[in-house]
Amino acid sequence: MEEPSKPLSSRRRFLLAATAGTVAATAAALRSTPPASPDTAARTDDSSGYRVTEHVRNYYRTTLV
Repeated sequence: MEEPSKPLSSRRRFLLAATAGTVAATAAALRSTPPASPDTAARTDDSSGYRVTEHVRNYYRTTLV
C-alpha cells in the first residue's frame, strides 16, 4: 500500500515547484518593467477626436428605425 503514495507525493512536489516558479517569474517580470507614464508615452496617431467619415455615416444610415 505504501507504493502508490510515492508517485502522488512526487507529482504534488512537481506541481508545487512549477507553480512557485511561475509565480516567481511573473513577479520578477512585473518588477523589472517600469510603468508607462502618460507624459512620456509617444503618441502614434494624429487624431483630434471623433470624426464622422463615410463609413460612420453609412452605419448611422443603416441603424435608423
